[in-house]
Amino acid sequence: MKVKKGDQVEIIAGKDKGKRGEILSVDRDEDRVIVEGANIIYRHMRPSQEMQQGGIIENEGPIHVSNVMLVCPSCDEKSRIGYRFISGGAEDRKQKVRYCKKCDEIIDN
Repeated sequence: MKVKKGDQVEIIAGKDKGKRGEILSVDRDEDRVIVEGANIIYRHMRPSQEMQQGGIIENEGPIHVSNVMLVCPSCDEKSRIGYRFISGGAEDRKQKVRYCKKCDEIIDN
């Protein structure tokens, strides 16, 4: 999966197409992500011990990972992501990093 928690993404399909938000969580088993402020789901909750008021609760629902695209921090556009190995670290190890295919900048630090 080419996106991680904390990444800025743009939704490219569905009812929230064009919205941008940060990834709050990633479910690798189901290939779904939860994006802040997108795919809002309303739950009608009855009053209980935990929630004495009751009412309508708004939560973000999961979106399939194919419907979001990472927004590059350097060029601020949605773009495809590639992987590259750069030298660095101890004992001449190569480090795998993500890069933007539009501006060719490294995304990971």
